[in-house]
Amino acid sequence: MTFVYQPNPHAIEQDSFRQIRQLTDLSGLSTDAQQVVMRVVHSVGDPTVARQMRISVNACKAGRAALANHNAILCDVEMVKQGITKRMIQSPPLCYLNHEDTAAMAKARGETRSMAALDLWGDQLKDSVVVIGNAPTALFRLLEMIKSGAAKPALIVGIPVGFVGAAESKQALWDIHNKLGIQCITLLGRQGGSAAASSVVNALLRCNIGERY
Repeated sequence: MTFVYQPNPHAIEQDSFRQIRQLTDLSGLSTDAQQVVMRVVHSVGDPTVARQMRISVNACKAGRAALANHNAILCDVEMVKQGITKRMIQSPPLCYLNHEDTAAMAKARGETRSMAALDLWGDQLKDSVVVIGNAPTALFRLLEMIKSGAAKPALIVGIPVGFVGAAESKQALWDIHNKLGIQCITLLGRQGGSAAASSVVNALLRCNIGERY
């Protein structure tokens, strides 16, 4: 049996984004926002998610500036960290989920490790790019921290996936971002995940080097 398929990675990507542009409603979006939405569509394989994307007014500008300045990239899980294109960044993204202190803190408080890990972000939170693709509890905790006076990141990419708290945490982010004075990119509803979250960062990194589709 002979299989007919495209082996060239550049050709695969070019054709993928050609199809995404044909199938996705990108009307009303800035050039950068279009790149973000297309990357998310590519990561989940579903053009209809574009309707659920929410991008705050200065989100792309703030995210691009923070990334260009090599500010910290803070991730909720290792899968998000590994999904960010390493050739485009100078320092590796940070994730404290598996830090030696995280499990003990979580157990003592009766909370998720994802929540406890945020305590280890410390001074790195200010002007960072926060990328949450797995844990709604981490997104809720981050909003609580900022509401209580914690330093503000330059951008929150909040795209956790799941059935318990995911939709609610993303809706909370979108509803409160203006009041908190933060920029955000999210995907409302249950869909999302590590690949979708990291794809947003990758889109902004590519915009910074003029790599657009």
